[in-house]
Amino acid sequence: MASTERARRPFPAIVNVNHLIRLLRLLLRPRGPIISPLLPCRTHFRVGPTDLDILGHVNNGKYFSLMDLARVDLIGRAGLLPHLRRRGWVPVVVAETIQLRRSLSLFQAFVIHTRVLGWDDKAFVLDQHFERGHEVIASAIIRTRFVSRRGGTVPPREVLGLLDLPGESPALPPYPARWNGDQESWQGPGPVLQRQTAA
Repeated sequence: MASTERARRPFPAIVNVNHLIRLLRLLLRPRGPIISPLLPCRTHFRVGPTDLDILGHVNNGKYFSLMDLARVDLIGRAGLLPHLRRRGWVPVVVAETIQLRRSLSLFQAFVIHTRVLGWDDKAFVLDQHFERGHEVIASAIIRTRFVSRRGGTVPPREVLGLLDLPGESPALPPYPARWNGDQESWQGPGPVLQRQTAA
């Protein structure tokens, strides 16, 4: 058993290193002009070997990791990173949903478009979608909030204030608005389903 565990460790390590290299490239590259988080942020990627599943396509779970990186890119290009570091505020995802329409294969170039759609008194709602050329590969909606390392949630209006942006949210499109509203009311499968699963 011990030898089997040792044999499994290198591949996850390679995947993590690849993710770290991508993150460092985003953080260390020249930023260019500041962009508004309310406008699309384009983050360019290319499919690597560690992104693939056994069928040779990008693994479903990898889409979420790539979206994490694209949101970091948006935060950096919006000029938020220095403010967040000084205050000890960090973004955390509290809900996300994705629709996969096409597949991505090895070495294909693609772009993730990231944009803040709106917010409520606790969290931001973002749209992220993957494009290969003019073809949409996947679309996602993300609910993310900022938390303080000292504890507690940072209201979106305080985050927006760092960029001198107004605190009033644009109107969310119908589906993201319904989805976002459902996140507050849905608390998991509930005791009935949990008992059925346990049985």
